[in-house]
Amino acid sequence: MSALSVPIDPHRCRVLGLAGTACLALGGETAGALPVRESLSPEAAGAALGVVGVYFGVVLLIAAWVLLGRVVRGPQPPTPRDLLLVLLVWAAPLLLAPPLFSRDVYSYLAQGAMVDSHIDVYAYGPARLGGPLAHEVSPVWQRTATPYGPVFLAVASVLSGLTRGELPAGLLGMRLVALLGVALMAAALPRLARQCGADPVAALWLGALNPLVLLHLVAGAHNDAVMLGLLGVGLIAARGRWHLLGVVLVTLAALVKAPAALGLVAVVVLRRQRGLVRTTATTAAVALATTAAVTAVTGTGYGWIAALKTPVSPHNWSPTSLLGRATANLLTRAGSGLAPYAIPAWHAAGLLATAVALLFIWRRLRPRPVYALGLSLAVVAAFGPAIRPWYALWGLFLIAAAAPAGPVRNRTAAVSAVLALAVLPGGGPADPAQVLLAVCGGTLALIVLWQAHQASLVRLSGPTS
Repeated sequence: MSALSVPIDPHRCRVLGLAGTACLALGGETAGALPVRESLSPEAAGAALGVVGVYFGVVLLIAAWVLLGRVVRGPQPPTPRDLLLVLLVWAAPLLLAPPLFSRDVYSYLAQGAMVDSHIDVYAYGPARLGGPLAHEVSPVWQRTATPYGPVFLAVASVLSGLTRGELPAGLLGMRLVALLGVALMAAALPRLARQCGADPVAALWLGALNPLVLLHLVAGAHNDAVMLGLLGVGLIAARGRWHLLGVVLVTLAALVKAPAALGLVAVVVLRRQRGLVRTTATTAAVALATTAAVTAVTGTGYGWIAALKTPVSPHNWSPTSLLGRATANLLTRAGSGLAPYAIPAWHAAGLLATAVALLFIWRRLRPRPVYALGLSLAVVAAFGPAIRPWYALWGLFLIAAAAPAGPVRNRTAAVSAVLALAVLPGGGPADPAQVLLAVCGGTLALIVLWQAHQASLVRLSGPTS
């Protein structure tokens, strides 16, 4: 009996994914992005075992997701409600787990405390706050102004006031905020897919149950979840009679993180039958009014516009940063004085490539604005000066909702599976010893999966085969 002919039990997919996230949560207890006072040395036995456990769980989760994808494409696909239940089951172990794959959540809490203390987050970094909370922020961001908009800072400030600076409560609160964003994403995907003529079940599988969502939006508690949730609900509202509410929601998404502002272009195109000039003017007016109102209420000012120039980490792996560093090294070896300009030049080239790509996408896909927006956000993430695995979700979320069945969806799924393996659980730079431990954990998971598969083949073939 061939491997492809083995029937897939959806219940086993659910259990396998639950085992994966449970291993993630357990491994994160010693190898996650822990508070400084609780962190173990990377050489400690507990930390090493934690890295193995986390990557064992990541591979199990990816396998469960891939197998569930075969069920989704099968003759008896699950309903959207079935997949939402799977999402709840898979996410449950991560609710109380420590932060994983990034320390950004500590920056969020410190920035909220700064707003609560009337410190200008667009002029100063968390070092200005001082105290134990600021001490949790990664050193590279200690003196860096925040690039986040007033909507997210208001949420972080309220959370800071509610938790009174207590770290466990703050981490749980920020994860609940991220879970709310994921819930909005999951609620929006089926409706968006139907509006775009796509399969709502396939949209949920690719856009909500994706390992990147669980690893980085749930376990990592990134504010991208809130941005994408507001963006998805806003696009749904913009297509119907609640057009102005849609503009408000998309603007609020952009006031969490700036890339969502591209959603306003999609809103205009969605309503172009009402007259392009009139729709553009109305959308711009509502967006500006929303921005002014939110900024006045939050009191954070417009410093976020200048803060969009926040420097990226020196070892960022974005294509333009990699090319910039390589060019700078070559120029330095050649004795050229142009080496300091290499990285800025490549970043500028990335912005130019982004602009050209966006023009091409919108000219070709204007009748399909949600799909065009998804591809545009993917381009912005790929060619920007900084990239993280969770940035891929900007475009993936809308590609899942609007892309036609075929190569684009398959390639997006493959990229997701690869990116799910790209970051160490502590969120720090790659360490050769930890990478080796991660490979061991993933390999162990593959061995277990192979043995389970062989056992299922034996059971199905019967004693006479």
